Amino acid sequence: MNAATNTDAPSPGSILAVAAAGPLLVLVAFTLPLTTLMSTAGALGVGPGIQAWIMSGMSVGAAAGLLSSGAIGDDYGRRRVFVGGALLLAIASILGALAPTALVLVIARVLGGLGGAAILACGLGLIGHTFPSGAPRARATGVWAAALGAGVAIGPLLSAGLDHLGGWRLPYVFTALAATALAGTARRVLPESRAPVPRRIDLAGTLLLGGGIAALLSALVEGRMGWDRPLVVALLVLGLVLLAGFVAVERRIEGPMLDIALFRCPDFLGATTAAFAAGAGVLSLVSSLPMLLERALGTSTLLSALMLLAWSATSVVTAFGVRWLPTGVTPRTQLIAGLLGSAAGQLGLIGLSLDGTLTRLLPALLIAGAAYGVLNAALGRQAVASVPAGRTAMGSGANNTARYLGSAAGLALVTVLVTHAGPGSGPAGLLAGWNVAVLVTAGFSLLGALVVFFAHERPAPETAPARENTPPGSA
Repeated sequence: MNAATNTDAPSPGSILAVAAAGPLLVLVAFTLPLTTLMSTAGALGVGPGIQAWIMSGMSVGAAAGLLSSGAIGDDYGRRRVFVGGALLLAIASILGALAPTALVLVIARVLGGLGGAAILACGLGLIGHTFPSGAPRARATGVWAAALGAGVAIGPLLSAGLDHLGGWRLPYVFTALAATALAGTARRVLPESRAPVPRRIDLAGTLLLGGGIAALLSALVEGRMGWDRPLVVALLVLGLVLLAGFVAVERRIEGPMLDIALFRCPDFLGATTAAFAAGAGVLSLVSSLPMLLERALGTSTLLSALMLLAWSATSVVTAFGVRWLPTGVTPRTQLIAGLLGSAAGQLGLIGLSLDGTLTRLLPALLIAGAAYGVLNAALGRQAVASVPAGRTAMGSGANNTARYLGSAAGLALVTVLVTHAGPGSGPAGLLAGWNVAVLVTAGFSLLGALVVFFAHERPAPETAPARENTPPGSA
């Protein structure tokens, strides 16, 4: 085992519990607006444009910060960055709870995304450091993946209940308290770890990547109000220029934040593509389902959240169950099966009608949930297995960045298709647009499965992984 061992060292089980509590809390925070957006918008008096930012602000912050926070954690201490992320999430949640205007709330959501990025990247990096490859790491990453699904399951119901009890600000108060508790527990329980040979912070790469991703995602959010507006075009161009600059810088410098050559590794390419396809495919479609049910069918907020629970709860169960798969079922096979199963579940959501019943959706949601649980567990495992020893948090950051980028692009696309692809803006038009969105997002899942299928890792002699440095007394 790579983790530090001494008489006071925490058990691997306690490390896993804290590391998995991180994504659970981050996804709870991420999904808060799914069931509180209408009450928030009413209280702050905002229209569709700002509502889109309230929904997407945390995605922008998370996607912009995932890779850099993972790389910094690898070099300067994963526990340190994890704790810092939890504290930033707590501060952002307090700011959201006290927000006097929608602009302050959006800023709080973006800051919360940055904090969540540090938690996600370094939590999985700590798991990769603590648990050796093989069955122990497969079990641990399955628990981490199940925590992701549990956050999606719990978040909308928790926020709806707290909103009913004390208004839309109360869920942010809860998140602030939980994040503070997580930071304190992580400081006591998690061992410090870092790469064998720490690198200097890649400041140019951090700024170029963060700025480029933030600009692109901002364009996707603003694009929902019209893609031909000068602001949207300017943000798209700026994002592409900054990302091109990032690639150029990473190719030239010594010790880059992201080694571009990793994309020539089939395992890394397959895992990254699968993460993007998961975000652009099933995740974006299912996340849009509550909005469709409420706007087109007049479904209550609570019932919409329960429909989402059918998908997310199933994903939790299957993510836990992946540990019992035969050893011959490789992570690559799980990625392909997960994406194909997700596509099948997505296609089952087509054909909604105004006089239909919601129970018709349950089989498709259960299939998609089971597939996503398998996919999630394999993504977590491959994220740390497909990168060099000592760069596990960076691998986690890269994988989750791809997922958030896919999700942001997919959500923007689904929103446009639902509202514009059908005949008119009434319920029938929304349902017709939804059918188009189902086909397009299922296509992302299928395309991702094809890329993973054709990405083959050439056999290579096994070498002993480098041991990571664990500072004395860090436990």
